[in-house]
Amino acid sequence: MNKLYSYRIEGGFPIKGTITASGNKNAALPCIAATLLTSEPVVLENIPDIKDTGVMLEILQNLGVSVEKTGESTWKICASGTIHTEIPVELSKKLRASILFAGPLVARTGKAKLPPPGGDVIGRRRLDTHFLALTELGARVAVNGQFTFSANKLAGADIFLDEASVTATENAVMAAVLAEGHTTVTNAASEPHVQDLCKMLNAMGAKISGIGSNILEIDGVEELHGCTYRIGSDYMEIGSFIGLAAATRGNITIKGVNPKDMRPIKLAFGKLGITWHIEGDELTVPDTQSMQVNTDLGGMIPKIDDSPWPGFPPDLTSIMTVVATQVDGTVLIHEKMFESRMFFVDKLINMGARITLCDPHRAVVTGACTLHGDKLVSPDVRAGMAMIIAAMAARGESTISNVYQVERGYEHLTERLTGLGAHIEKIYPKED
Repeated sequence: MNKLYSYRIEGGFPIKGTITASGNKNAALPCIAATLLTSEPVVLENIPDIKDTGVMLEILQNLGVSVEKTGESTWKICASGTIHTEIPVELSKKLRASILFAGPLVARTGKAKLPPPGGDVIGRRRLDTHFLALTELGARVAVNGQFTFSANKLAGADIFLDEASVTATENAVMAAVLAEGHTTVTNAASEPHVQDLCKMLNAMGAKISGIGSNILEIDGVEELHGCTYRIGSDYMEIGSFIGLAAATRGNITIKGVNPKDMRPIKLAFGKLGITWHIEGDELTVPDTQSMQVNTDLGGMIPKIDDSPWPGFPPDLTSIMTVVATQVDGTVLIHEKMFESRMFFVDKLINMGARITLCDPHRAVVTGACTLHGDKLVSPDVRAGMAMIIAAMAARGESTISNVYQVERGYEHLTERLTGLGAHIEKIYPKED
């Protein structure tokens, strides 16, 4: 039923109020997969209640793992019995993160069979780096409609990743912690969610150093034990709500924020004349923003571009594109990492946005402009959220279909937005 309903949004109502940040989706997914690395119970706290985590937990159950919800956002997971090694096609195709089971399955059982993963349609997303890393550790990889991994024994290696892939780094680390000997992963991703995974593994008895840098040093251990670990807050969600507050001229306080995660995001929002203040773990976006593009020296058009951490996160470029339509001035949005992520801007243009799509990676946005309600379709998690922001900033009514994509990454979205004063509701198709 979830795929069938749409959102109806009446725009023009500034959001106001207080919310608590959800757990980091991109940390929860590898941490769920990592529970396969021990036969002892692992308790994960602050797991967001979203579609993607639900699928990951369902995959664990299909692999023979005990999964129990013990609190509002807490799960107890125990992989103590016989572990199956093949992931069902119907589950794998629901999300890209299914590839994260490759590393822990090979490390724990010596084999894994995975169908090609699904996920967002945002252009080609290569898996070669995963294969490179696992092969360096001694795994054999066969590709024949499905991906088959096997290994008699994993051994530490000096691995240089051909790109700073987040999930490939996570797969390499999860395999290396049980490999014999020392592993160095160079050109490793260092995003907060990669750090969360490494910290959880260390809490389980792994020996990982260099966390937060692009060089990870791992000394393999014979076995890992259980632990209790709390996932950090989702800075992508926080950035989305900051963008929503700014675009609707609202005022919002977000609790549970890690200030260090917000530094690259604050630089980018600052180029659009948007700022906030933080006290402890509470971030407040006031309704008194300049909403004026801050030009570069000499009056040059500024650029907001993404890059691996600690650069501006690519998942927020869609959000920034919408926010830029509500800001006076011109800015270049350069999405360097995914080739089709910017193709949603034609929907914004139909709503009245002044955007020139230069190529699949670059868009010039000139604001501020008045957006008008429209019928929209969510192509992926972040563009879907961007469309919600556009609809809430627009005049009139909008409907957004395929919202299953948005709910893969945002917890209890309609309820939380309604609590902030948004005029949003789920609409279901009429029964024949």
